[in-house]
Amino acid sequence: MATLDLDFVRAQFPAFQQADLQDQAFFENAGGSYACAATIERLTHYYTHCKVQPKHPHKAASEAIELMDQSRARWAVALGLETEEVQFGPSTTANTYVLAHAFADYLPDGAGVIVTNQDHEANTGAVRRMAQKRGLPLLEWPSDPQSGLLDTQGLIDRLSEKTGLVCLPHCSNIVGQINPIADWTRLIKQAAPNAIVVVDGVSHAPHEIPNVAALGCDIYLFSLYKVYSVHQGLMAVRRWLLEALPNQGHFFNAELLNKRLTPAGPDHAQEASAQGVLDYIEALDRHHGGTGELSSGAVARVNALWAAHEETLRRPLLAFLAQRNDLRLIGQSQPEGRHGTIGFAPHNKGAWQLAADLGARGLCAGSGHFYAARLLDHLGVGADKGVTRLSLVHYNSSEEIAALIEGLEACL
Repeated sequence: MATLDLDFVRAQFPAFQQADLQDQAFFENAGGSYACAATIERLTHYYTHCKVQPKHPHKAASEAIELMDQSRARWAVALGLETEEVQFGPSTTANTYVLAHAFADYLPDGAGVIVTNQDHEANTGAVRRMAQKRGLPLLEWPSDPQSGLLDTQGLIDRLSEKTGLVCLPHCSNIVGQINPIADWTRLIKQAAPNAIVVVDGVSHAPHEIPNVAALGCDIYLFSLYKVYSVHQGLMAVRRWLLEALPNQGHFFNAELLNKRLTPAGPDHAQEASAQGVLDYIEALDRHHGGTGELSSGAVARVNALWAAHEETLRRPLLAFLAQRNDLRLIGQSQPEGRHGTIGFAPHNKGAWQLAADLGARGLCAGSGHFYAARLLDHLGVGADKGVTRLSLVHYNSSEEIAALIEGLEACL
């Protein structure tokens, strides 16, 4: 397999050419990644040439809707879906909120709802409120209070024929472990054939563009602005469910599948420009010997390049953190089976202060509960204290990791 050409990668991101960022190493990618050049170029083109209401009978409006439709169709290819199954919305939080309203009118009385405490609040908060308002049985599948990991037996113990909805994270934004979504989905469908499986992929998609069809889930959500793209949420909803859920949009759009779950409509420019990251994926594939044409194979090849490089980054960092006795590492220290989203609680100084000290050295980290307040309280860390979080993606370099380890040694 080819090795990721990091020089080529970083040349595709304008941030790395900016003078004011030359002494900065960015390790808060889980909060929002840098945008690739193709994203910026497409957004600039849209705002410059066709920032008009789409669909009207003139040239600029025709180009606008053409670019929007093209973006949806290309993302469908990347995700292994039909075009109509790709939905854009203002954010993953907003998309989940709309879904919860749809579930409120769809789930039958007595339908069980399963959520975890490993999630970002956006994936379960609105669903929890919906279940409580409807009087539906709400079962929380808790993570291990030491490791933060989810044990499959906990899911099995909560499943029944009456289970109607299960919300799962593909990867926690603090624990970092990759959850076996395909296996869990099979278990759920065997125990409860009518259950809807909703997967939060926000912390997974920046590291691997998912094949949603292969995962078997009914809904998959992620945030494009964390995947080198625009500040928008992408929601994949399988066709049967799109047709079954009650319309949440305007009544005259009820028969349009791409509008049923977007009551306010997406930002036209961002929807059209969301395909910029797919241009980048094509360029990466071409540069590394692939066809350079968007397909499931091209996405898989790029995913493999990203994964191999990211493992070389997180391996030394996890080894360094694991041998420290002045912090608590959340999640597993082994580099396999996880992503480079790494949270830890320092013992001798506050998480915020540590992030600030690192920032003063040009090492950009984050601090807080990262909307996973339930998880941190469950782990005994406390949402009020939070953790320091380091999140790596494929454009980070080994030199940056070495500087980060040196900085952590000094600041801890």
